[in-house]
Amino acid sequence: MRYLPQTAADRAAMLADIGVKTADDLYKDVPAGMLLTKPVNLPSHQGEYTVERTISALAAQNLHADGAPFFLGAGCYNHHIPSTVDYIIQRSEFLTAYTPYQPEIAQGTLMYLFEFQSYICNLTGMDVANASMYDGATSVAEAVLMAKRVTKRDNVTVVDGLHPQYLDVLKAYLTHSEGTITIGDKADDTTACVVVQTPNFYGEVVDLKPLRALCDKTGALLVVAINEIVSLGMLPAPKEADIVAGEAQSIGVPMSFGGPHLGFFACKEGYIRQMPGRLCGETLDADGKRGYVLTLSTREQHIRREKATSNICTNQGLCALAFTVHLSLLGEEGFKQLARLNHEAACDLADALAKVPGVKVLNKTFFNEFTVELPKNSADVVEALADIGIIGGLALDGNKLLVTATELTTPEHIAAFTAALKEVL
Repeated sequence: MRYLPQTAADRAAMLADIGVKTADDLYKDVPAGMLLTKPVNLPSHQGEYTVERTISALAAQNLHADGAPFFLGAGCYNHHIPSTVDYIIQRSEFLTAYTPYQPEIAQGTLMYLFEFQSYICNLTGMDVANASMYDGATSVAEAVLMAKRVTKRDNVTVVDGLHPQYLDVLKAYLTHSEGTITIGDKADDTTACVVVQTPNFYGEVVDLKPLRALCDKTGALLVVAINEIVSLGMLPAPKEADIVAGEAQSIGVPMSFGGPHLGFFACKEGYIRQMPGRLCGETLDADGKRGYVLTLSTREQHIRREKATSNICTNQGLCALAFTVHLSLLGEEGFKQLARLNHEAACDLADALAKVPGVKVLNKTFFNEFTVELPKNSADVVEALADIGIIGGLALDGNKLLVTATELTTPEHIAAFTAALKEVL
């Protein structure tokens, strides 16, 4: 049933004020041939429960992560989210102002953003972090823009292995900027920054020390992209970096068909005033009690445009809250254990796939994602696996396949995957 708050008397009064007798008179200037003479060919309205059944039946035709063995990752990861997270993020303490301009009524928002920043600093080994970005791709692009401001240089080096979508976003951001983007591991005195992802898009863990030495030699900044933040529970914090940016969706945020996700951005303290977005800080109120305020917000809306560091006009507040709640529930040891479970599942998967005839694991190192080579075209294999109820990873060029395992990957899933691979290869 449609909800129309205007009564017949209300509508008659409105028409009288307009100066027409009927609603049809409002369309008198529309050519007759453009007006409908009968209802469009669509189903008639239905009750809510009928619509729910219809939509559910359509949704059931999808092969989704919770309904099949799932080995797809590539920047969007299927992790368990405790039900407690959803409960806590709906508490009234956090249902405060969308934008925390007035700290006296936004302490809940400011508190969790401060804690989010603290967690990101702890994980990345950086000095400061902002209140979050849109997603990993825009975070990395903003890091490059910041490096260009800091160094006053234009050229950018991207080490092979950056997520291709991140690279596309970076190219879009730099479309009207001076300088070039070079793929490789070379830099000189015109290079603003060297961008490297670890583990990279193919799952390989990258040694940052040679790149740190290269940046020290040339004066470029080192930008480290993190696509899977759970990896920081096992791998060392990228302290060699000047800027660390990436995606934090894996903690507390569902895949949600690709978004919204949670970008993070952290850097060394010396660059704090060039950092995009917002920064929440801790202070004392008039009574000496701890409180939180919006400390820095160097964007166009707040300062002179030529002094602004970015035009990002918000942060991923709800997603940052979910991340903060989930990580608080895990604690330091729980986060490390989560990372171990991911790596162990990936090792089990790699061992199993290596035993499938014609399949070769290409990685020397990996966390929870790696690349394999198949004897057949990988896109065809992925389609064939889907037909028998397996979401088998991301098809790369030629015969290569990118596969992922998380704490939700069971031995039964791995057995079903390898059996299906033997069938379709």
